[in-house]
Amino acid sequence: MRQKIVAGNWKMNLEYNEGLYIFSEVINMVNDEVFGIQTAIVCCPYTYLHSLAQLAKGHSKISVGAQNCHQAEAGAFTGEISAKMIRSVGAEYVILGHSERRQYFNESNELLSKKTDIVLGNSLKPVFCIGETLEEREGNRHFEVIKTQLNEGLFHLENSHFTQVIIAYEPVWAIGTGKTASAAQAQEIHAFIRQEIASKYGREIADATSILYGGSCNPKNAAELFSQADIDGGLIGGASLKSRDFVDIIKAF
Repeated sequence: MRQKIVAGNWKMNLEYNEGLYIFSEVINMVNDEVFGIQTAIVCCPYTYLHSLAQLAKGHSKISVGAQNCHQAEAGAFTGEISAKMIRSVGAEYVILGHSERRQYFNESNELLSKKTDIVLGNSLKPVFCIGETLEEREGNRHFEVIKTQLNEGLFHLENSHFTQVIIAYEPVWAIGTGKTASAAQAQEIHAFIRQEIASKYGREIADATSILYGGSCNPKNAAELFSQADIDGGLIGGASLKSRDFVDIIKAF
């Protein structure tokens, strides 16, 4: 049975003390209130990773992740952070291929395939983001785009490695815009993704792969989205910056 997961992406927000306070609130609320979820992940700036990982110790339903990493194991890459460094401070997950990384930093599927290998090679789990732009959706190319992102970014992996991957579908046109794909639209794409995985790796692995929805998910629409057969949780942006909203999304299960 695949895991139900809600992952928060703080992006470049919150000062250090704000982050610790919000994360502490999330831990307390999850311990007191939440049922029906296996994992809640908070992906914070690098500078907060160690402190949040320390706070998360002993709390089995709360984990910490990074928002990116470099594709090399180590080397002369001033200002970059390696997967090994991320692992060493207690994080367990890394977001890869977020649409903002693809758009603003020109990250290609080829580059992301290398980052995936590095992340898995350091015993971290990638939250691998895929999704189409508004132009691609309106041009009826969204299925083609998703298929290419999967083939070029992930489908080089062996079965045992692929089973460690979490996929996040994020319609780029619905990120930070207040727009949300309808539950039916989101389910259609999630079902397509799962079928592509089944074609490559078999039905058993496809049925065990968690696929998250990322695109203006909030406490009001989470329950409807999460009720869909192939939506296993969410990758949450703005709503993860407020502990009550984030936990209410988690409780939507």
